[in-house]
Amino acid sequence: MAIKIETHGDVLRRTGKVVAVAAAASAVMSFTMVALAFGRDLAAPITVGQMQLFGLTAGTFIAVSLSGAMSYRAGLLMLELAQTRRELAQISQTDQLTGLLNRRGFDAEAAAALDQAQADGASAAVLMCDIDHFKSINDRYGHEIGDRVLVAIADVLRQFAIRRGALVARYGGEEFAVVLTGLSHEQAAHRAEEIRRDCAARTILDDVTQLPVTISIGFTVKPSGFDLGDLMRTADQALYAAKRHGRDRVERARDAA
Repeated sequence: MAIKIETHGDVLRRTGKVVAVAAAASAVMSFTMVALAFGRDLAAPITVGQMQLFGLTAGTFIAVSLSGAMSYRAGLLMLELAQTRRELAQISQTDQLTGLLNRRGFDAEAAAALDQAQADGASAAVLMCDIDHFKSINDRYGHEIGDRVLVAIADVLRQFAIRRGALVARYGGEEFAVVLTGLSHEQAAHRAEEIRRDCAARTILDDVTQLPVTISIGFTVKPSGFDLGDLMRTADQALYAAKRHGRDRVERARDAA
């Protein structure tokens, strides 16, 4: 069970409780050991040697028992803290609407993927995807339908990631990012076209209308010497070219010829 500690007063109250429990446990164990060692006859004679031996034994037993219990409790608290940190880290790197990585999570995972590709001598491809006319969808149908569009596109990308071993994320707003490694320019173009087709096959249904959804994709491929920022900027430029050339299309970056 989580312990709520938010102020210095909470710390003092918790410390007092721990001290009280330790004192009570010590008293109970001491009384029990006295009763076992000397019986319940308060008038029974006891030698100095017996008291010294009892004191040493009782002190050691009580100290070991209490320190073990406190260490176990501290271990549970540390485990709880570690789990909370992992959950917070996951939340901070996940887009709450779509369940994909957000930009922060993507930057960390993409950097690791590029490092691995560099070590393996593999190429890296970055795809930037943008939902066509998304502002118009929000303005005409409302943000609830807009959110459903985002979730549908995210689902397409999630399934693509499972099939193709890609890293995908909601990069921001209606933009999504994809990282693939070990592909040629032609293979990357085929993967991008696969995403575009799968998105175009989706329709979002409101109460009266089936709403087709399309995306534009820009991509770049580099054989080595990866810099995530440069790759993202290059793919983004290709994305803008796809938008200018009519949308619902895939555009290769000029340096990826």
